[in-house]
Amino acid sequence: MTDLPRTPSFSLNGKTALVTGASSGIGQGCAVALAEAGAHVVCAARGADRLQDTVAALQSNSWSAEALVVDQTDLEALKTLFASRVFDVVVNSAGLARHSRATETTPEDFDAVANLNLRSAYFLSAYAGKALINAGKRGSIVHISSQMGHVGGIDRAVYCATKHGLEGMVKSMAIEWGKQGVRINTVCPTFIRTPLTQSTFDNPDRAAWIMDMIKLDRVGEVEDIMGAVRYLASDASALVTGTSMLIDGGWTAD
Repeated sequence: MTDLPRTPSFSLNGKTALVTGASSGIGQGCAVALAEAGAHVVCAARGADRLQDTVAALQSNSWSAEALVVDQTDLEALKTLFASRVFDVVVNSAGLARHSRATETTPEDFDAVANLNLRSAYFLSAYAGKALINAGKRGSIVHISSQMGHVGGIDRAVYCATKHGLEGMVKSMAIEWGKQGVRINTVCPTFIRTPLTQSTFDNPDRAAWIMDMIKLDRVGEVEDIMGAVRYLASDASALVTGTSMLIDGGWTAD
């Protein structure tokens, strides 16, 4: 009888995962996706109240989770964290957008967006990768990037710059760490309906632009991201590194 191949496991049983930006929106969805798959999830964010609410909700479903209040832009805090713990999976969902015309961008806004979206993402990855390599462990690092890491957008020069930079960073780190079994990838969503994006959807001109660009004729929901994150975190994606998963409803197909 022919020996048939078997689908690699999507299970994360026995794994420990860190999810930043986990208190709401996409980050919260990522925490759920990993916890559902069996991981112990360390949910990290700056605000304690919403973070505790998320962890309590996860635990009420009999999933394993804990809260970690941390400012991701505090590089010393990140270094200390990864010096004391090794995570099998790291999902970075923390991000910031301050949209304006390029001619009206202030240095303060540029620095704030770049500091979180690129600088902290860089060192979060570096510390996580180093911890895994020093421990002799394989692992997966996933960044929630954006379709705007592949195209341009109205009033989004700074945001696009940071996301394009993130995509290049991930490719380079994947090359460096591949032989040690540390994988790093991005998930690139289109506009996802969350409390933080509601103001964009409330703008008729922006809403019309979005619906014109999304070929599937609907905006994204948090649930649309969760399967991709679970896939990239698990052994099902064991040969995937240095790339991006575009969950954009066809936006970048043009």
